[in-house]
Amino acid sequence: MTSLDKPTTEETSADTSADDARAVTEAALFEAFGGVRGMVETVLPGLLFVSIYTVNKNLHMSALAALGVALVMVVVRLVRRDTVKHAFSGVFGVGFGVVFAMMTGNAKDFYLPGMLYTLGLAVAYIVTAMAGVPLIGLMLGPVFKENLSWRTRNPGRKKAYTKASWAWGLILLAKCAILFPLYWWADTTQLGWVLVALKIPPFLLAVYLTWVFLAKAPPPIDVFAEMEAEERAEEERKAAAAGDGEGAPAGRHRRRS
Repeated sequence: MTSLDKPTTEETSADTSADDARAVTEAALFEAFGGVRGMVETVLPGLLFVSIYTVNKNLHMSALAALGVALVMVVVRLVRRDTVKHAFSGVFGVGFGVVFAMMTGNAKDFYLPGMLYTLGLAVAYIVTAMAGVPLIGLMLGPVFKENLSWRTRNPGRKKAYTKASWAWGLILLAKCAILFPLYWWADTTQLGWVLVALKIPPFLLAVYLTWVFLAKAPPPIDVFAEMEAEERAEEERKAAAAGDGEGAPAGRHRRRS
């Protein structure tokens, strides 16, 4: 290999920085969306409900089993002192579904709160993207330690967040376009199995597109590091001012002597 063929230090450094940025993005997305365990906690209650209902058509047993497994997952996270936000969101979703189904006596209503939530979330992604404050940026900004700095100081990341929010909104709208007709026309088991089948693939597609957009975007501005640096600088200025104040009288005393 000639000297012209060998990668320069700058090229190697750029490649390393790009790899680091991708790794940080992957880790942040994994944390924000719960990873494999979060997906399991999202799917399992609904899967248990439709499985039991398919076998015995018992609404009460199916609903209580789904709620029970959701509560068990929360307890497991509490015992292990893990983050419980994904498990708690699952409990609330299942809880609302159980209440709806019990009130109406229609097993399909177990899925209705989650479907309405998905529709509302899709609209929120699209509306916030159109308004210039993309929801995905509001969600991931704290995870990347950039807060809202991307809105005014990092236009490349704002553009990436906007694209990601559009992707999430359109994917969720497509999911709703499949599920709501089934809610009216299909029976409970058909709706349930389709809903379970559509839990993970649209989610993975949206996460993947988010990763693609952010991996190509400029790195985040770590506002927490900036604040810490400002605090250190302020402490150093105060220490320097205090040192000058203590040294000044001694200097005057020496001049008088």
